[in-house]
Amino acid sequence: MTNAVPGDGLPRVAILFHRFGPYHISRLNAATRYMAVIGIEFSGADRTYAWNDVGCDANLFPRWVVSPDIEAEHVPTMIRKVSEALDRAAPDAVAIAGWSHPGALAALLWCARRRIPAIVMSDSAEIDENRRSWREAIKRRIVALFGAGLVAGGPHRRYLMALGMNNALIRDGLDVVDNDHFAAGAIAARADAKALREGLGLPRPYFLTSCRFVAKKNLFALLAAYRRYRAMAASSAWDLVLVGDGPLVAELRAAISGHGLESCVHLPGFRQYEELPRYYGLASAFILPSTSEQWGLVVNEAMAAGLPVLVSTRCGCAEDLVRAGVNGYPFNPFNVTELSEVMQSVASANVDREAMGKAGQVTIAEWSTDRFGRELRVAVDGALASPRRAPDRIGRWLAMLLLCRTERTDG
Repeated sequence: MTNAVPGDGLPRVAILFHRFGPYHISRLNAATRYMAVIGIEFSGADRTYAWNDVGCDANLFPRWVVSPDIEAEHVPTMIRKVSEALDRAAPDAVAIAGWSHPGALAALLWCARRRIPAIVMSDSAEIDENRRSWREAIKRRIVALFGAGLVAGGPHRRYLMALGMNNALIRDGLDVVDNDHFAAGAIAARADAKALREGLGLPRPYFLTSCRFVAKKNLFALLAAYRRYRAMAASSAWDLVLVGDGPLVAELRAAISGHGLESCVHLPGFRQYEELPRYYGLASAFILPSTSEQWGLVVNEAMAAGLPVLVSTRCGCAEDLVRAGVNGYPFNPFNVTELSEVMQSVASANVDREAMGKAGQVTIAEWSTDRFGRELRVAVDGALASPRRAPDRIGRWLAMLLLCRTERTDG
């Protein structure tokens, strides 16, 4: 891939994420239909997600990396490297994932100094955590430095508005996946179901959960609800497959054993992007029980694959994607009884799960990678059309103060 940016006559937009996984690549590729994209990764390494590196051959845009491991950089060096990358890109506008990471703050300050419009890409919502008034006051000053926003959905739009952004400058469609990848993969898996089940060691039928094994995913409550469901369903009970890995894996195995569920709860481990559609395709329903989830892209994946979805009301996607009794059921993640009952409901012989899955596919078709590109372009146009006023000095000062605080903390 050369450094030449295609798209004559289109705005040049630098789009910044921490590290590109397959989800980011598909979104940015779609965005090239609407703007001249320069993709910038803050870091070549990610200490949270174990996705394989997506090679540059998959890109329809130039792709640059600020640092091999940005978490290891001292703040002055990181600011210099971010600034150099943006100077090289020479964008008309910059889309930045979030406002809290030091790299995002460095990019925002670069935009403020050069009066280049910045678009915040955010899936933060009011319910994500306990909000403190003094922190929210700081965020309002930071958000005031952005010219527009691209958010995940309804709860995220309301939160950005609460932080002071004009609703007319906010678009949604940030958290999308390549629906075709999961739909086609699920169809292929179902066409070869018997051989795949044997090869992957998967039961029939089963509930599927795919996530990192960390506390907020609420997997211990899921196990308790599943045990209760099995008691109600008796011999017709489905199995449970937990795809993923993480620091709680040993405790989960112990809990599975403690509940006496070793024969019906399966842990196939972490699976790469290209493997996931098989697990969706062979499943009968999907569950995301998180107590806190900014969106929940796995719900998009499951819906694209044609599955009914059981989604915690604490997941950011629940409001926009889940319709009770139509494509699945929302539930209170703190109520084990309620979760067990929606499991029983979706597994009932009286429920048309195929119709639910098709209804979900209709809904998720509106949340495509094309939507990301199209709505980001509208946000870019809105930011470019807004008057270029001098950026808020207090906001710039606070952003720099947060960067310096990061340096003291990391040091």
